[in-house]
Amino acid sequence: MAEFRLHCFGESGNSYKAALPLHLAGADWEPVFVDFFGGAQRSDAFRELNEMAEAPVLEHDGLVLTQSGVILDYLAEKLGRYGGGTPEEEREILRWILFDNHKFTSYAATRRFMLAFMGTGETPVTEFLGQRMKSAWTVLEKHMEGRAFVVGDRPTIADFSLSAYLHYGDELAWSFEPYPAISAWVERIRALPGWKHPYELMRRGFPGAAT
Repeated sequence: MAEFRLHCFGESGNSYKAALPLHLAGADWEPVFVDFFGGAQRSDAFRELNEMAEAPVLEHDGLVLTQSGVILDYLAEKLGRYGGGTPEEEREILRWILFDNHKFTSYAATRRFMLAFMGTGETPVTEFLGQRMKSAWTVLEKHMEGRAFVVGDRPTIADFSLSAYLHYGDELAWSFEPYPAISAWVERIRALPGWKHPYELMRRGFPGAAT
């Protein structure tokens, strides 16, 4: 059994937030497929693992951790990389992870789910989410102007958190053209040695998708 076990599925950007640093760091880890689209996260067995009925879930050294931000913080400590070099950097990383969870991933992931997997087409709800996305992307675009990474001069867990859903490309149904600084930053993430797309690291679960 691998040292780190990540309960995840390919379509989950939140799972990818944890899978990517595990992979880049060369950790001894394995993905444990969660059949989200088959309702596995609502089963009694999964709820015993995570009462919140969500992926990802990380198992390591007898611990069971949930919520991507908590998992990322733990991985930065255990992997000895991707964290802050000073208390000030650690707080700044936390600030951007909280922004991601509340204002960036939250809107983008929900809109993508509705358009790419529920097939709703544009609705008043997706239009509202798009407006909220525009506001959040504008904030990040301004922050990334003249910067290589979100905090400091190297990739941190803030980068993995904020960029995770941006690697799904057309599934976002969102133009990157108005955001050149974000686009360049995403390419820097993809240029990290060993980078892989989420569908290369984790099994897909959407019906009809290649696995």
